[in-house]
Amino acid sequence: MVELLNGVLLRRIRFSNTSLILTWFTDLHGKTKAIARGALGSGSPFAGKLDLFFHCEMLLAFSRRSEIHQLREVSIKTTFSGIRGSYVKTSAAAYFVELVESVTELEHPAPEIYQLLLRGLGYLHGRSPDAKAILFFESELCKCLGLYTPGLRDAADKIREAYGRLPATRAALMAQL
Repeated sequence: MVELLNGVLLRRIRFSNTSLILTWFTDLHGKTKAIARGALGSGSPFAGKLDLFFHCEMLLAFSRRSEIHQLREVSIKTTFSGIRGSYVKTSAAAYFVELVESVTELEHPAPEIYQLLLRGLGYLHGRSPDAKAILFFESELCKCLGLYTPGLRDAADKIREAYGRLPATRAALMAQL
């Protein structure tokens, strides 16, 4: 089955000299893994299109035997280029992505989390983060996950309680803010 999806690139892992394993968070399938064969080769149709935090439209061929699907085509919708201009913005975006990746299952649709991730990256694209922005993202993620949080500061504790840990990058990020 081949399907057209929108997604945010969460992770890139080198698979071979020319191929990448990519983890996306998509609008229809949630967290999804795909292989981009030949992505690192010269003249690749994927050249310059597979960078972290990119929001893309992609054509995926779904595998029946594996959790890793095949990326056929990709076109960039938004690069969120404003994030790359600042270490703090990049750290916050990396934390958002790592947090979403740690609390979601493969192939489990979560359109509200997808929209939250886009909103978070859009915010970072235009503004520098502060502690309140990070706490707000965590609180909104708790709502998406069905975890009750009476206040902004309780969200991180709820996520830690439900999932056993928070990404290690959180402490360093909060120390920067």
